[in-house]
Amino acid sequence: MIDKVRPRLIYILAAISLAVIVVFSILYYQRSKSHSNEEELVVEEPELVLDEFGFEEGQYLVRSETVRSGQTLSHILATFDLMPLTIHTIVDEMQEVFNPRRIRAGQTYHGYYNPGGPDSLRYFIYEISMLEYLKIGFGDSLIVERGEKEMTTLKRTASGIISSSLWNTLSANNLSPELAIRLSEVLAWEVDFYRIQKGDRFKVVFEENFVGENSAGITRIDAVYFVHQGREIYGFQFESDTINGFYNPQGENLRKVFLKAPLEFGGRISSRFSHSRMHPILKHRRPHYGTDYAAPHGTPILAVGDGVVTEAAYNSGNGNYVRIRHNSVYDTQYLHMSRFGAGIRSGTRVTQGQVIGYVGATGLATGPHVCFRFWKNGQQVDHLREEFPSADPLHPDYHEQFFEIRDHFTKELEAILFTEEIPV
Repeated sequence: MIDKVRPRLIYILAAISLAVIVVFSILYYQRSKSHSNEEELVVEEPELVLDEFGFEEGQYLVRSETVRSGQTLSHILATFDLMPLTIHTIVDEMQEVFNPRRIRAGQTYHGYYNPGGPDSLRYFIYEISMLEYLKIGFGDSLIVERGEKEMTTLKRTASGIISSSLWNTLSANNLSPELAIRLSEVLAWEVDFYRIQKGDRFKVVFEENFVGENSAGITRIDAVYFVHQGREIYGFQFESDTINGFYNPQGENLRKVFLKAPLEFGGRISSRFSHSRMHPILKHRRPHYGTDYAAPHGTPILAVGDGVVTEAAYNSGNGNYVRIRHNSVYDTQYLHMSRFGAGIRSGTRVTQGQVIGYVGATGLATGPHVCFRFWKNGQQVDHLREEFPSADPLHPDYHEQFFEIRDHFTKELEAILFTEEIPV
């Protein structure tokens, strides 16, 4: 009897065990599926996109306008249907952060509205500059504050082959015109930008600030390569302790004792040094011991080197002119000025690049220009044919550090292609 019952008991226990296994498997599967569904239902929140003033894109309706000539802040705020008392309070509150009299025609302002309707103005923004803005908030209490847009600094490279002028080449390549000014500052002792020739070319590594997609200025130039009249010029910026300048690959200073020209930018050579030139007014041939730079009336004229003003006067031929004694060897003279620079008089000490006057047409002149004259040991010479010594070279203690910088940026310059070059 027991022998007959035992197999049946074994079958029952096996069936129960199987049933338990099946039940637990089903429960585990359902639980796993539940967790899987929960994971599938997790949705990442979209990244918050803010506009240039820090507001969430799409959160407000925005009305943008431009300040018209003669408009005041009060006039502008009145167009937003604000009460006169509210406008008075705003103008009074903002005195500590912004002078409302500095509102300028051509600047942009914005009204931020809740989507509820025209009477739901929440913020007023006036763009003080490309970087700064005035923010007025209309919530439970009035908020008047000054803000700055987010600015990013980008490392950039550029190149160009000059067909007419450096300025035009940069514009044609969609580069900031400020780059022309910065390059002229770096190369003022090496390149006469009034003798730029078709086919001159350049490469440059620099940093530029941006607010959104708009340039907010070039912060620095790291390295430049310039081919001028077939001559290759390299310049690398080096900063350490009190040193901050541009040096050639051998560590010699790009800064020379004299600038190449007395104008920074924006003119042309209209007449060169000559022993016999037809005078445009007197109509007879006579020596012209100077170089004429034609430029717009009022263009600043720069002292080409450090020195002391020995004359700042007027006569019928030279018009308003300044003469500078640089040392026992060199003197320079600048003629036909419209007026003198601030504080320029006999005995004034001037520094290289200082504004000493402004382009005009005083004296015997047919149009606005500066006649630049150069003396060496008492004799007038053609400064364009002179070679001038460099300023102090880089001290040997800095050579190792400088050469590392030079080698790094030389590779970067070599990697920049000119517009006509196609990589293989």
